[in-house]
Amino acid sequence: MKLSHLARTTAVLAAIGLTVTACGSNGDGGAADEGGAEGESYSIGISQYVSHPALDATAAGFKEAFETAGAEVTWDEQNSQADQGTMNNISGNFAQSDHDLIFAIATPSAISAATAITDRPIVFGAVTDPVDASLVADWEAPGGNVTGVSDMNPVHEQLELLQQIAPDAETVGIVYSSAESNSVVQVEAARDAAEQLGLELVERAITNTNEVQQGVQALGDVDAIYVPTDNTVVSGLESVLSYGIDQQIPVISADTDSVERGAVATYGIDYHAQGVQAGEMALRILQGESEPADTPVETVPSEDLEVVVNQEAAEQMGITLPEDLLADARDVADAEGEDEE
Repeated sequence: MKLSHLARTTAVLAAIGLTVTACGSNGDGGAADEGGAEGESYSIGISQYVSHPALDATAAGFKEAFETAGAEVTWDEQNSQADQGTMNNISGNFAQSDHDLIFAIATPSAISAATAITDRPIVFGAVTDPVDASLVADWEAPGGNVTGVSDMNPVHEQLELLQQIAPDAETVGIVYSSAESNSVVQVEAARDAAEQLGLELVERAITNTNEVQQGVQALGDVDAIYVPTDNTVVSGLESVLSYGIDQQIPVISADTDSVERGAVATYGIDYHAQGVQAGEMALRILQGESEPADTPVETVPSEDLEVVVNQEAAEQMGITLPEDLLADARDVADAEGEDEE
């Protein structure tokens, strides 16, 4: 990624008051970095909102942090598959359990867990704006039993990337779940960014994954589509990708996992790394080095943001990616080639 993008992203995050606190991979992360948890054992409940690659990667990264530290963990992994009743049952069961800590993946699961559980730490991952979701009182001082790692993404830079890929684009479609506060926050950011960049944003709100196809078709004659880190839409991403291919317009995503599934590009978050970051935070809390109430919400370090492209998807959508972009980007095909070796 070009340095200008990285610098701007850092400025954006700083401007909205986020604090990139020291995480394990960056320095003074504490015992998690030093293998200090070796020999210790914990019982941890994981409440995941729905299955899709980004959230699955978050869970895997979280567990990897404990494995790296040498901690022995009894995992209780539950997935509500986006069903509110199931999600509340999971939270209720966790509240009655003897788990030492709860890891909640995505905003709906975190809200449900925080409502039901007040007597032990809750660490979240893949939550965009924990203050807007009433999970914490403040980014710097959460004030309760909940803290975690935000996946706030650089929406402005991602729309700039879209303009670099499709310089003639004037209208950008965005489908989002009106029930997900994390998505509403991103749409608001996209409105501001679009106005600054001279783009027209065409919005369509949906309520469940079955409506993704209907929502994207209702966008009409747009020049490109932007997919935020919306769990409902990402769960039905294939409908969006098919529309992009049919209409020969680029689909840009907010996360790297969606590029691997067929979006053209992103300047986004590595959700596995974000999960590791949340796991290292949880270890510090379990080891008594910090309390959730005074553990600032972390964001993903700028060095973990990268431009990721999918040249095969670009060809399918009739897009020729600029050479200067390719020079700085990671192509998902490279990773696939390495996996085959």
